[in-house]
Amino acid sequence: MNTDWNQVKADVFWGEVAPCDHIVQIYESDAVFIDTLAGFVGNGINSGDCCIVIATRSHLDALDRRLTSFGVRIDTLVEDKRYLPLDAEEMLAKFMVNGWPDEQLFINMVSQLIESCRNTKRRIRAFGEMVAILWAQGHSGATVQLEHLWNKFCEKETFCLFCAYPKTGFTGDINSSVNHICDQHSKIISGSESQITEIYYADKAIA
Repeated sequence: MNTDWNQVKADVFWGEVAPCDHIVQIYESDAVFIDTLAGFVGNGINSGDCCIVIATRSHLDALDRRLTSFGVRIDTLVEDKRYLPLDAEEMLAKFMVNGWPDEQLFINMVSQLIESCRNTKRRIRAFGEMVAILWAQGHSGATVQLEHLWNKFCEKETFCLFCAYPKTGFTGDINSSVNHICDQHSKIISGSESQITEIYYADKAIA
């Protein structure tokens, strides 16, 4: 994938993301991914945002450990509805029908999540790993459809959305499949370096 990368301070990048941005990272290791996710959520918490995180259980646990090491009080944030950690497998089960995302069930689920945050009168940012689970299971068509549904939903709502995929999940013509996923997003974050203090990113027009 030929990409012109920009470099910026991580806190600046996450502080200036637009409410309509749909960001993706194709990461090479869990360590790099957790760095990025912790920056995304940590900046949101520091900015007073409501952060929705739909991730695998292992990634939720790793994120909790990282945020706790920063001095973040997870229980307090959850109680105040400023941080909503949700199991990606459980969320997928709410709208997948015969291996395909049901649009109305998806809209109902996400609408409820957004509304629970909107009641706090805070800005909203969300991370979703459901697409990565579908992709890892070989459901490429369902993955692209789910990305499309996210984009469609984001057109009517104002929140930043971040997705991530492990690079190991891409086989065959990797450049073609990576580009296919990246075409669904407005910004791409490099997945080969730590993203704690610096973010390497590229702008991408959503196809």
